[in-house]
Amino acid sequence: MTTGPGGALLVVGDVVTDVVARHRGPLATGTDTAASIRRLPGGAGANVACWAAYAGCGDVRMLGRVGADAAAWHERELMAHGVRPLLVVDRSAPTGTVICLVDTGASAERTFLTDSGASLRLEPGDWSDTLLDGVARLHLSGYLLFSEPGRSLVEVALAAAHARGVPVSLDPASAGFLTDLGVDRVLGLIEGVDVLLPSRDEACLLTGLPDGADAAAKLSRHVPLVIAKQGAEGALVARSGAVCARVPAVPASPRDSTGAGDAFTGAFLAALVAGATPEDAAAEGCRAGAVAVERVGGRPSRTGGDG
Repeated sequence: MTTGPGGALLVVGDVVTDVVARHRGPLATGTDTAASIRRLPGGAGANVACWAAYAGCGDVRMLGRVGADAAAWHERELMAHGVRPLLVVDRSAPTGTVICLVDTGASAERTFLTDSGASLRLEPGDWSDTLLDGVARLHLSGYLLFSEPGRSLVEVALAAAHARGVPVSLDPASAGFLTDLGVDRVLGLIEGVDVLLPSRDEACLLTGLPDGADAAAKLSRHVPLVIAKQGAEGALVARSGAVCARVPAVPASPRDSTGAGDAFTGAFLAALVAGATPEDAAAEGCRAGAVAVERVGGRPSRTGGDG
């Protein structure tokens, strides 16, 4: 795989196995609920990498930590999506697993049961500054913030990227985990990040503001560029304390919203690597998000069309 015209994208974060159970209506407690169940490769970081490759980034690399139980499968899946796997095999912990309960009824609710496994054990010892060779952009999955080794790795990777002049983006990943970690601590940990890609809920949580636009504007006083994902309302681009663009969503017929935010992030970053403006890159993100919600699972079709 050769470096694309804009350089490579290095994604650091989680590679997990998703067990997606699609059911209709409320779960029948204490008995059976009929469901369609699939085992799929996932992880926010890995999904972002796959969507970036799908969106045309010619050199996407993925650093993650997996258990020996599923390492070969995850390597094959990443390569099938056009991503160069840089996976550390953990001999002491299994690959992370997320059970995704997707209600296909009117409520369309998603519930996640998460066993992060080896993904939370990614650490500074897994990093080498040579990983940045040929890299135009570094993207960090927010799930790195939720373990001590991951937080240490974020610090090391940020310092290395700054030393080389490589811009860094981060997706906060989970409003629930952000609450557990604490807003002030999160804001301290993301200091030095160049681009923040929160969902509306994450932006509101990090600022204490109820309005998505106000939250994005406030966050852009902490981070130079904020791209706030608004779901069916598109995305907001904020700089220097103000929203400077509102990018409309692309109409879609949702089947499964799992990974839609990752799709947005991956396509957005691919466009930036190719030289697009943040506003145009956000429009690419919205297009990818529309594709994602019409698919089951968190990743695009494989290279060659095998989905």
